[in-house]
Amino acid sequence: MRVAVIPGDGIGKDVTAEAVKVLRAAGERSGRSLDLEMLPWGADYYLQTGITMPPNGYAMLRDEFDAILLGALGDPRVPDQRTARDILLGTRFELDLYVNYRPVRLLDDRLSPLKDRGVNDVNFVVFRENTEGVYVGIGGRFKAGTADEIAVQEEINTYKGVHRIVRHAFEFAKAHGLTKVCMSDKSNAMAQGHALWQRVFREVAAEYPGVQATHMYIDALAMFMVKDPGQFQVIVTNNLFGDIITDIGGALQGGLGMAASGNLHPGRTSLFEPVHGSAPPLAGRNVANPMGAILSAALMLDTVGWREDARVIEAAVEAAVHAGQTTGDIGGSLGTSQVGDWIARKVRG
Repeated sequence: MRVAVIPGDGIGKDVTAEAVKVLRAAGERSGRSLDLEMLPWGADYYLQTGITMPPNGYAMLRDEFDAILLGALGDPRVPDQRTARDILLGTRFELDLYVNYRPVRLLDDRLSPLKDRGVNDVNFVVFRENTEGVYVGIGGRFKAGTADEIAVQEEINTYKGVHRIVRHAFEFAKAHGLTKVCMSDKSNAMAQGHALWQRVFREVAAEYPGVQATHMYIDALAMFMVKDPGQFQVIVTNNLFGDIITDIGGALQGGLGMAASGNLHPGRTSLFEPVHGSAPPLAGRNVANPMGAILSAALMLDTVGWREDARVIEAAVEAAVHAGQTTGDIGGSLGTSQVGDWIARKVRG
């Protein structure tokens, strides 16, 4: 398998180094061939060259690699966030990575921020539509910088886009023996665009009689994720709402440092990344939690069919959490690289 590795900016470089370390350990254990090509794209590269991605960058990622592993993007030296826009959002749109897949799983009761809620209560997945919504950038600003400024940003929903993400959620539930899919929108206030979500959800749900299909408005869903997360198995929602509630999901896991994600087009080259940002003040200080990046690497292996290798990495991360071999954000005393070393040793067996 050939993987493009983009460490990116800030702590992205720190955590990606540990994910690569663990991936190499998994390859050594299983004897599988794993070709990891490091790509320099990010703020440093942009400031040196004026290029966020080369002209053939998207085509190269799509045609020459089986998967993409990304660290994190964002640097105050690039105030317009051009690198993040072109590398992350651009890849999502150009490669049509319409599924944002975020597993939300608590690995140890002590990491739960909720009273009397533990590992049996926090284990669900969120599927976020990843190529439409307000993130397509349709709109504009008029009289910018004045007291009369007008800013418009449109939310785009298409039948194709809504249908394929909703169907993916039901197919995932069916394939994994799950029985509940909850769709969330704001159709009581956004009646035009979200009426489409309502119609498509009803149509698709009718094809899966073994799956209980429910609906919640997004504000109610956010409340119940905190009040009673154990009721959820699969959640599907739009781009903006999914972005917000998966940060709640990260908190339920013990913090964003524990959260993994995938940007998928099933059957095609897809991109995997930890949920957290680049946190420039923490870069190079050996304090960032690498587990989200390592779990994203495991998610990548699972998606391309290396399921046993993925399970071994996931088990090693869970063992590290139980043993307290973690960074300070979740109660440990190790540095970023020491956590990666511990997990890599566990993976090698």
